[in-house]
Amino acid sequence: MAIKRVNGIELERMLRAGYANLRLHEAEINRLNVFPVPDGDTGTNMTMTLGHGLQNAVSSTEVGPYLKSLSAGMLLGARGNSGVILSQFFYGFSQELSRAALIGPGELRNGLIRGYRSAYESVLQPVEGTLLTVSREGIEHIRSQITRSSGIDVILSMYIAEMRKTLSQTPEMLPVLKEAGVIDSGATGFILIFEGMLRYLRGEKIDAEPLEKRASPAAAGPDLSLFDENSEFVDGYCMDFLLQLMNGEAYSRNFRLQTYLAALEKLGNSIVCVQNDKRVKCHVHTKKPAHIIQLSQKYGEFLTFKLENMQVQHNEHDRDAQPARHKPLAIVAVANGGGMRALFESLGADCVLDGGATMNTSSQEFVTAFEQLDADEIAVLPNSKNIIPAAEQAAGLCRNKRVTVLPTVSCAEGYFALAMDIPDGDDVEKRLTQMRRGAEGVVTLSEATASRDYSYHEIRCKKGEEIAFLDGELVCVNEDWKAAIVNALLLIDGIEDLETCIVFRGSGVSEDLEAELADAVAERLPMLELEFIDAGQEIYHWVLGVM
Repeated sequence: MAIKRVNGIELERMLRAGYANLRLHEAEINRLNVFPVPDGDTGTNMTMTLGHGLQNAVSSTEVGPYLKSLSAGMLLGARGNSGVILSQFFYGFSQELSRAALIGPGELRNGLIRGYRSAYESVLQPVEGTLLTVSREGIEHIRSQITRSSGIDVILSMYIAEMRKTLSQTPEMLPVLKEAGVIDSGATGFILIFEGMLRYLRGEKIDAEPLEKRASPAAAGPDLSLFDENSEFVDGYCMDFLLQLMNGEAYSRNFRLQTYLAALEKLGNSIVCVQNDKRVKCHVHTKKPAHIIQLSQKYGEFLTFKLENMQVQHNEHDRDAQPARHKPLAIVAVANGGGMRALFESLGADCVLDGGATMNTSSQEFVTAFEQLDADEIAVLPNSKNIIPAAEQAAGLCRNKRVTVLPTVSCAEGYFALAMDIPDGDDVEKRLTQMRRGAEGVVTLSEATASRDYSYHEIRCKKGEEIAFLDGELVCVNEDWKAAIVNALLLIDGIEDLETCIVFRGSGVSEDLEAELADAVAERLPMLELEFIDAGQEIYHWVLGVM
């Protein structure tokens, strides 16, 4: 029997099944990466983006409110190119169905159309043969076949079938896929989400790790030694909870959001409170959490509950931070490796976020950083092509801050951008211009060991060979890592006239090898002066910034 309508609860279950199916195939999607080194794994980025949306969504019997909270969570949790595009698809889907109580055939058709259009609009230069193409052709090829009597399950089945046809053609659209002998990874992940949704409607169970067990990278806990019996308690507690309104005799059914908010304002501040059907999502700062718990339990019971002592966090911040002051320009940088983090901090970055090739920084992490900075304008150095989209999305979400994303694609570009900054200057535009010039004036050479066989144009490598890149493009393959680096250096235009080269040594690379590299370079390029920095980056053994 065809399923003609889906409400918000059913849609949530469908999307959780879609997540489970994606999670089940995450490693498989990651292996479709055509680049010869791990680089912003698509499966991981898409899984964490959708997972963040599901974890932050508020259940509702109505489709519109549920999708609004899901989309907000995905936009903030987006990681990498694939995650940002996926979040933008669901943003468009949510916008189209913002007032919908149920999803019927027409709503689903229109939502899928609005979704792919939103995804296209989010990309400055859309590339065909990707998730974008698959999502567009999937619905455009069947839209005329959808009628009022069409079942949701039938529409999804047709949608997936058309997307699978397009997916098989992606190698013909993107030469890099054809040479690698793979299909597009982002498109594959997108289809897996909808296949999981369809499997739920058909009553099939997907055996994958539950959403609740999917953890982000572990963060260090608070330093509890900073609060004891002699501490002053000023900042209070941060409460974050999801309240289920109840129908039993022990509870009042006279819940009114505005009345509840008025009561909360007498007990705390920094209040954010939204209601979706019979659930209330609330964030509040207070010194009297027991009073808020008592107030809330008049109406229902807690589904989730978090309570943090903000005084501990405040004391920890005071211990680690210099006294805050307003600045004309604050700088947020992304770094991979302890040495790189310390380097960017020493060069004047106000906030350094963790991120790199295998774990892209999320939009949420950028937004949190922006909110903590007191500055007229904020400059962002993503230092990776896969992190730029999340940074730009965060800048758009943070409307109360002026944010400029400088599209640095390597730690070397970030380093020279900071090196060219004038920290004490009040002319923000001049400082941004100087930083842009610093980033644009450097050539980045990266050296690593190939993690897979790779072929593109005239360059081929086998797993285990040493490979070198110039500004992200594979240019040299060799059995010897030093030869790969030197040969790549010789390909740089005007290299004989260049004198400055900063060399970032990666994690697990012995300091003793610096002398070997210096000797090998000096033999062919005696005028090029190498300065070594223990950066500790992963994946790439050596990263050289030449200018």
